[in-house]
Amino acid sequence: MSPNLPVVVGLDGRFESLVTAEWAAREALLRGVPLRLVHVPRQSSPPYAALAGVVVPTDPQGSEHELDLVRASLSRRHPGLDVTAEQIAGDTVTILLAAAADAGLLVLGSRGLGRTTGFLLGSVSRLVAARAQRPVVLVRSFAQDGQDGQDADRTTAAPEPSDGDVVVGVDLAGPADAVLAFAFDAASRRGAGLRVVHGSGQESEGISATELTGVNGGGPAVAPEWPLADLLRPWEDKFPDVSVTEQAVVGQAGSHLVDASRTAALLVVGRAARHAPVGAQIGPVTEAALHYAESPVAVIPHD
Repeated sequence: MSPNLPVVVGLDGRFESLVTAEWAAREALLRGVPLRLVHVPRQSSPPYAALAGVVVPTDPQGSEHELDLVRASLSRRHPGLDVTAEQIAGDTVTILLAAAADAGLLVLGSRGLGRTTGFLLGSVSRLVAARAQRPVVLVRSFAQDGQDGQDADRTTAAPEPSDGDVVVGVDLAGPADAVLAFAFDAASRRGAGLRVVHGSGQESEGISATELTGVNGGGPAVAPEWPLADLLRPWEDKFPDVSVTEQAVVGQAGSHLVDASRTAALLVVGRAARHAPVGAQIGPVTEAALHYAESPVAVIPHD
């Protein structure tokens, strides 16, 4: 964990960005760190112009004014929170990845379309979550058509934080300390319980232990499973205030985590910090969480 690094939130001017900024502000307060707003103006460039390095911002002065309104609104709603704002023109994914490198946490948004159809998960959010070397949280919103970022006080539409547990998916065949560290810390800061979802070891029923943290593959685990009690004990000793419950599951890991997200304050999943020949991969379980979870989803890169 990097306790002094800011929470960074990526904004694009749409209504869901305001909901995301409000969630990020609350997270920054929980961590006792500054909040940095990074706004990438919408572009009116021709198709594939970004590949040639051509960027044509649309009304940059108007966008900067909107950003100032959001910053002022968050400062007013959260006295004592150090809020800074910066507008950066360029390729959105590149800018957000650079911002994440200097952050303790990067927060992005996605518009929710409901449980049946899932997220309208933008390619930018997915690419950043797949490539960032810092934790990334995707915050779901339910913006209506026609709502945008012109009224900064619409941040009041952000839902109040859930008082549910933090839920984390654990791979017993290859546990990732980074994932557990983030989950325990998040639960402790919220005064929440931690629900640990893990495979029961019945591979024949269609669940692979390696699926639970979003690691690619889906075949049988090649490493022996760790006893869960041994895996959790160091973290329970470090965070004695966190009440831990265990949930062994059989079946599709992604479905169980999505179900758990319905009453969760936060869902924590892992992503192997490695790249396939065709680019960064998320893994099937984390992919399912990003598309269908009803709570914010934290994607934690790990070795």
